[in-house]
Amino acid sequence: MACDHHDCSTEAVPDERYRKVLWVALIINALMFGVEIIYGLKANSSALLADSLDFLGDAANYGISLWVLGMATLVRARASLIKASTMALFGVWVLGDALWGLMNNSVPEATTMGVVGVLALIANVTVAVMLYAWREGDSNMRSVWLCSRNDAIGNIAVMLAALGVLGTQSGLPDFMVAVVMASLALSASYQIIKQARSELAQG
Repeated sequence: MACDHHDCSTEAVPDERYRKVLWVALIINALMFGVEIIYGLKANSSALLADSLDFLGDAANYGISLWVLGMATLVRARASLIKASTMALFGVWVLGDALWGLMNNSVPEATTMGVVGVLALIANVTVAVMLYAWREGDSNMRSVWLCSRNDAIGNIAVMLAALGVLGTQSGLPDFMVAVVMASLALSASYQIIKQARSELAQG
């Protein structure tokens, strides 16, 4: 019998492998939050500080995902709306913080940015690879995958910004990275909200 997206009982059965992956992702993101906020402050980099808060937000998102895993589709869709709203707020905050740094001619420490950026990239690629199998799931699973994918792209941008800061001794590359990260957050937020609202409408 064809399985309806909202009514099949298997929809509510937790995938144990997915649950374990979420726990590992949560731990990795929590640890990287600590690393990036410490070195972001030391390097005076708004891009690293933004990324540290992104790690914190992702850790919270994984926690929410673990909480709703196995619940009804409508519950997961509502959780996705909360996560998407958080991502949107993050994007707006990063834009404001980056603009403030640019106006004050803040020049971050390029070497620290580069080293921490590489470490963050390794962490995010690891999480993204672990979550790849569930990238086409419901809005909740999709939101988790998009967060990890965007973080990896953001880390590459941070490393490019570090090279730019090193070469120009200007905070402009740091500002540009922050704009890219904010755009990714806002784009992902829109996609998740759109899918979650569709699931709620069908429920």
